[in-house]
Amino acid sequence: MRHFIVPIVIVTLTAGSLAAKQPIRNVAAIDNAVFDVAVADRIRKKCPDIAPRIVKALSLYRATRAKAKAMGYTDEEIKAYGDSDAEKSRMRAKGEAYLKAQGVVDGDPQSYCAVGRKEIQKASRIGSLLREK
Repeated sequence: MRHFIVPIVIVTLTAGSLAAKQPIRNVAAIDNAVFDVAVADRIRKKCPDIAPRIVKALSLYRATRAKAKAMGYTDEEIKAYGDSDAEKSRMRAKGEAYLKAQGVVDGDPQSYCAVGRKEIQKASRIGSLLREK
């Protein structure tokens, strides 16, 4: 009977350690933080009345990076996620859809300002990354 238990324990432990990490894009805590930064960045670029809160953005960046590292992602994996053209396109499309659903009209800076002010007022994470000039 012992002969069967040892291989089962070894296989179980090995399978757990060999399990592939899920892609960073599938980790909601990380992907959502990147999304919020991307939306805030788009708002501040398109609205002349809103500026970024740089220290808040850097703090969120560091916290998100630390979370990814604590989850076992390497610097190379984090960089690959951040530099990926496919991820940038996916995030841009997701952000544009969100902004459109919030009433943004491309080419109308004031519609970006309205969404930015709403985010600031409701103290969302997006809003925390923005301030009125």
